[in-house]
Formats: sequence, structure tokens, C-alpha cells
Amino acid sequence: MTDPEQRAELVDLTSCDREPIHILGAVQPFGFLIAVSSDWIVVRASANAAAWLGHGDGDLLGLPLSEILDVEAIHLIRGHLQALRGPDAIDRIFGTVLQAGGAAFDLALHISGGSIVIEAERSVSEHLSAGNLVRSMVGRLQQTTGFDPFCREAVRQMRALTGFDRVMVYRFDPDGSGVVIAESARSSLEPYLGLHYPASDIPKQARALYERNWLRIIADVDAEPVPVLPPRDPEGRPLDLSMSSLRTVSPIHLEYLRNMGVAASLSVSILRGGKLWGLFACHHTEPRHISLERRTGAELFGQMFSLILESREREAETAYEASSRALHDRLMGALASGGTSLENITGFLDDIAAIVTCDGIGVWVNGEVTLRGATPTAEEFTGLVRFLNRTATSRAFATHEIGAVYPPAADYTERAAGLLAVPISRAPRDFLVFFRREIARTVTWAGNPEKPATLGPNGLRLTPRKSFEAWTEVVRGQSTPWSAADLRIAEALRITLLEVILRLTDSAEKERKTAQERQELLIAELNHRVRNILNLIRGIVAQSRSRTDSIEDFAGVIGDRIQALARAHDQITTTNWGPGSLRDLITLEAGAYLGERADRLNLDGVDVLLEPQAFSTLALVIHELMTNSAKYGALSVESGRVDVTWRRDASECLVIHWREDDGPPVKPPTRRGFGTTLIERSIPYELEGEAEISYELTGVRGRFAVPARYVRPAPVAPPIPTHRARERAAKPDAALLTGSVLVVEDNMIIALEAEELLGTLGAKAVDMAASVHDALRQIEAGRPSFALLDVNLGSETSLPVARRLSALGVPFAFATGYGESFRIPPELGAVPLMKKPYTADTLRQALAVGRA
Repeated sequence: MTDPEQRAELVDLTSCDREPIHILGAVQPFGFLIAVSSDWIVVRASANAAAWLGHGDGDLLGLPLSEILDVEAIHLIRGHLQALRGPDAIDRIFGTVLQAGGAAFDLALHISGGSIVIEAERSVSEHLSAGNLVRSMVGRLQQTTGFDPFCREAVRQMRALTGFDRVMVYRFDPDGSGVVIAESARSSLEPYLGLHYPASDIPKQARALYERNWLRIIADVDAEPVPVLPPRDPEGRPLDLSMSSLRTVSPIHLEYLRNMGVAASLSVSILRGGKLWGLFACHHTEPRHISLERRTGAELFGQMFSLILESREREAETAYEASSRALHDRLMGALASGGTSLENITGFLDDIAAIVTCDGIGVWVNGEVTLRGATPTAEEFTGLVRFLNRTATSRAFATHEIGAVYPPAADYTERAAGLLAVPISRAPRDFLVFFRREIARTVTWAGNPEKPATLGPNGLRLTPRKSFEAWTEVVRGQSTPWSAADLRIAEALRITLLEVILRLTDSAEKERKTAQERQELLIAELNHRVRNILNLIRGIVAQSRSRTDSIEDFAGVIGDRIQALARAHDQITTTNWGPGSLRDLITLEAGAYLGERADRLNLDGVDVLLEPQAFSTLALVIHELMTNSAKYGALSVESGRVDVTWRRDASECLVIHWREDDGPPVKPPTRRGFGTTLIERSIPYELEGEAEISYELTGVRGRFAVPARYVRPAPVAPPIPTHRARERAAKPDAALLTGSVLVVEDNMIIALEAEELLGTLGAKAVDMAASVHDALRQIEAGRPSFALLDVNLGSETSLPVARRLSALGVPFAFATGYGESFRIPPELGAVPLMKKPYTADTLRQALAVGRA
């Protein structure tokens, strides 16, 4: 304790020369906030917060920090404060005892101006591992493909984590308005999916705060807020609570929520590139508070969702830009090779239009107009160019509503509603302009967005809307907006045209010379390959000429062998003369030559890639083997089959075995034709490999070895569905469920698994509850058609829920990890009991028992 004078000096903040100190009461009804300075603390709290600290109602105390908080708590808090980085950094500590022998609190720490802000709320024992939980949630999120399934899975996971009645992904449009693009809600609630909300519903200052503070909770919209004491420091400045999680919110926003019928809400920011992209908006129809640790999990999931969203959008943008860059580079090469005058651009408009997604394109060069696709007329385009020159911009200019910036354009929005203009010369500028057509669309608003200002309890200002009935309007005169990627591509095109083409630099001349040398090299390589192919064909013709009995046979043999080479060449050239797949080679040859009999060819081996030389050689060998088998061997009769297997041996050589069975009896050939010579000698001669062929009575046997230098691993292909899997896909399970199903389960992961299994059995909607209270509330809101109850819900059992369902006549089943030790109360009758873990088959059997 300190002496009275020193304490008095600290208490009298108006005359205190120390750093300002604030104490808050319970800003929201579940916690309190302390702002401290150095080693001293001044407490002036509400009765609620003072009682939690162990002092009388509203006591005004000036004490050393060590006399208010336990020394271990101070040590822990200081350690975490040391780790804070950045102006908006927040750290959290869970289960901390603030006073010896007292209750445990969860703490949130941050720096506000010159004060250290400590927010505390009672710890809730949930045995929750936020990190493991979010890791599992993110794993499910990453398994989705496509934007809409990605968002739908995110709201489903967030709702399971938080337990709120409704969770939405709310995306902001460029004008500040927003739209609900994904939703998971209790089945008895009216859906909000697809509704638009005006920008005034979430003002700019609120959106700016969401970029700094990821999470905000309102546990009870009717809770009485507690004021900051003292309201200002000696310099007259209030305490900045922007990063506080316990701060109350605007009464206008609370009134807005009440008008929507929302009693509690939770918001988690979704950022892209540090800017607010949208929100996870969670609503509940009765007051709801979740622990700081669970809120931390929700915040972490929101951050991971933001990162994955940004990554996926960047991947799509990167692919789009890469495709445009390839077209751009080819265009520049063509322009450079044909001369670098600006007029040459008009001859490449179709190619330029492919660089940026558009419906039409126009170019203005030296007063001349050239147009392609959906565009204004030449006269309209001339007026548009005059307007663009008045904008005095030296960079690409884009708008998705030309009529809003250039009113005469409203007359031709059906042809051109949006433009992206690229200046390609100095003033007076020449322009390359991309156009997009009008996209007329119907927008459904949650209430009329043009609500006038009215006199309300907050004065003459916009008061919260009371009506959220769907209100539609047709938006015209606008095109699809130009993306940031479109602008980057246009800017790259502008720079290239100015620097490479218009300035006639020496680098353009050098590029033309390099391109010419590259072309000559390609011509020489092509000439070399054509000569080799011609020599090979000449050899095939010469060898086959004396081995056939008629002109028709000769033509057929030659045609088949050349066709085999052509198929092999096609497979190689699709990869730019790269390696080809062995499995594809055999499959293609079988399909091309055998037709419907190709299914009697069985392949067994991990696919490999063959270098072009080996691929062409093996193509001839496989062709001859397939031809002989179809004419004389196993594939010539309906009962015959051919097994082709391959493996890599110890030296990484590829060893291929050919085996024919169930065909006609085999006799060794009486003469050796060119086909036999190809089979036996091509691989040893061309590849320095091995080839063995034997003619056993039961069928031809062959062994071929290709050296390792011609073989490389093939990319892993997705597994081919088995016959049973194909049957299941063709004949899905009959729908055993209808309507909504209630899952009562306190383990979120198990609840999500059950939701997926019930969906496969026909459930139209699945509601989840983690407690008896929540389950009974949902049953009263809307009676389910079936329920799946976990016996043990932590500190309670689901038997009260079972009794209520039984009274209502709703069928249900129990799930338990206790095995046979659980006994169903006799008054419930014959209720199916499943042991965990359960499967779709287990659920199907339980449904059959329940209906019997």
C-alpha cells in the first residue's frame, strides 16, 4: 500500500502528471476492461466489475498494480505484452487467475495510445483446442472446388463452431452495398441468400474499423452499456476502444438488429489484400455469448478463409493474366516482324480482343476508326474519343457504366455499356478501346434502399430501417465490371505499345532478328525430322513389297503401319515432341485397330512416359503384335484375351510382357515377314534394348525391355472407379429421409460428418444442436422429420430431447460411444441404438428399424 498523499495524487486524475489511466466497468455484460499505466492502477468500476475484482460498489482506488492483480498474472501479462507487434496487435491469454484464490479469466491485451488495455471475462471450461478445431475446419474447406461450394462450406463450418442460428457470407460490392452469397441457417428461418443491402446499412467508418479489428460480438442487443470512467483523460482525450472486444456499439446499429429480429450477433471480417472484402455475419434469435477462446477460433477461421480466398482468386487471376500474356507476346512478335508503324495495329484487332475479355474493340489512329464486334458506330466512337482526350489521363481508363461519365453513351448501352480505354500515343492521343455489352439484371434488396431521412429517436438523420421485405429493381446501362487483372493487362499492353512499337527501339529490331534465327532453326529441325520419317516410310515400303500376295494386301499393310506411326506422332506432338504415355499408346492402338474388341485387352502396370524415339519404335512393335493377334491369335476369336503387363526392374529398365490366352492353337511362322522382323529387332537395334518372342501352343508370349534412359515416371492419374463404385454412382441410394433432420451432437466434427451422411440419405436440411436447450428450442421452432441424438452431451444427456420427440411422434435414433452399456429407458420404446463410429449403412439400418 502507498501513503495517503501518494494515493490521493493518483486518484485525482485532473491534477495527475502521470500517464492517463482508465478503468471501465462491464462494457458488455460478460466482462470488464482495465487500462493501466506503468505499475499503477486506478479502479473506478461499476458494481458488477468491482464485485468481480473483489471491491465495493463503485470504489475509487489508487493502488499499486501488484495489490490488485496476482504477481504471477502480472508476470504473464507483461510477457505477452512484450510479444505485441504493430499498432493494432492483440494478444490473448486463457484461463488466467487474476487474484490469488479467485476465478479464472480469459484476457485480451492491446495498446491504446499510451495505455495498456486489459479486457477480462470469465473463463468457460469447454476443453476446446481452437488450433486443432480450425485445422480440421480448414481441411474441409480446402477439399471444395469452385467458389460457391467454397463459401457454402465456410458458413456451414462457422455455424457449427459458433452455434448461431444463421451464418452468412456477406460480400461488399465496389459501391459499398453488399449481398449475401452463402448462408447456413436453421430450417425454420426465412432465407436471406441473394438479398442485397444498401451501403448505408454498414457505413464507411464501420467498414474501416472491420479492416482493423477482425471480430465483433454483440451478446445481447438489449444489454445496458456501462460508461467509461473517467470519460476523458486530463488532456480531454477519450480512450480509443477501436481494438476492444468488449466495447458496446452504436445504438443505431442495435436498433437495426432489433428491427431484423436479431437478439445477438457475431461478425468476423474477410479481408483480401488488407482491404475489407466481406464479413461472416452470424445472427441468433435470442441472447448468445460464446467464450473468448471459441471467438478466437472463429477469428482464426476467418483469417484462414481470407487467405485461401485470396489465394484462389489470385490463382484464377494469374491463369487469366498468363493466358493474356501469351497472346500478348505472340501479338508483339507478329507486330515486330511486320514493321513497327502504329497503323499495323488495325490488322491485329481480333488478336488484341482476345487479350482482355470483351465484346467489342475499337482503335483510333491518326483520325482513322476501325471497329470489331459490339461497339458504338464510327460517329459515336469519334465523340467518345474526344471525351477520352478531355479526361487528360496517361493511363488506362475503365468504367462499367459509360453513361454515368459520358451521358451521350446512354443511347447505345445495348452495344457498349462499359469501356476500357488504353492510350497508345502522346496528346492528342490515339486510343485502343475495349467494350462490354450491357448486362441488365434484377437486384433483390432487403427493403427499399432509397429510404428517406426521417425524424427518429436519434435526431433528424437516417434511422435504422424497419422493413426488410424483398424489394426488386432492374439495373440497366451497366456492363460486367473491369477487374484489377483487366487493368493490369491493359496497362502492360499500353507500356508495350509505347515502348516497343511506337518508339522503334533497337530492341525491336534485335527481337525480329532473333525470331528469324529461331524460325530458321525450327525449319532446319523440321526438315531433319521429315527426312527421317521419309526414310522410315521408304524402308517400310521396301520391306513390305515382297511379303504380300496382292496389291490390296500391300496397300493395307502399308496403310496400317503408317497409320500406327501417325498415331504415335500425334501423341508426341501434343506435348511439343515430349515423352508420351505407354498406357495411352497401347489403349489408342487397341481402340483404333480392334474397335469393340478392345475391351478384351487387359493392362496392368503403373503408367510411364517414353521418350519420342522409344515411343515411335514401340508404336510399331505394339501395332504388329495387335495386328497378328487380331488376324491369327487370341483376339481373332470371341473367347480370346491378351494381357499386357509392365514393370521397372532393378536397373530401372522397362520390362513389358505380352501374353495371349484362350485363342486358337499357335504354330510358329513358316517364314519371317517384315512384321516379325519389326517385333524382334526394332527395340534391340533402335534402342539397344531386348526383345523375345515365343509361339507356344496356348498363345504367343513376348518379353521386351526398354533401357531406363528412355523411360520416366508419369504424373499420377486419378483412380478409375471400380465396377462396384460405378454401379453405386449409376444407382444412388433411394431417399430414406424427407424434410429437415435434427442432429444433437456436442462434437462439431462428428456433427458435420452426420450432416453429410444424412444428406446422402435424402435429408433436405440438417439442423445441428450441441445442447439440450438448443435442441428443444429448435424442435419448438420447427418439428423435424427425424432426429439423431448423441447420448452423452458433456455435462448432460439427450434423454430430455428424446422424451420430447417421443411425445411429438418424431422418429429418432441414439448414437453412443458407450457400446452396450447404455440402456434405453423403457418408456421410450424400441429406439435404434448405433455405436460410434457409424456409417451411412448403419444409419440406413437405423432408419429401417425406426420405420418397422
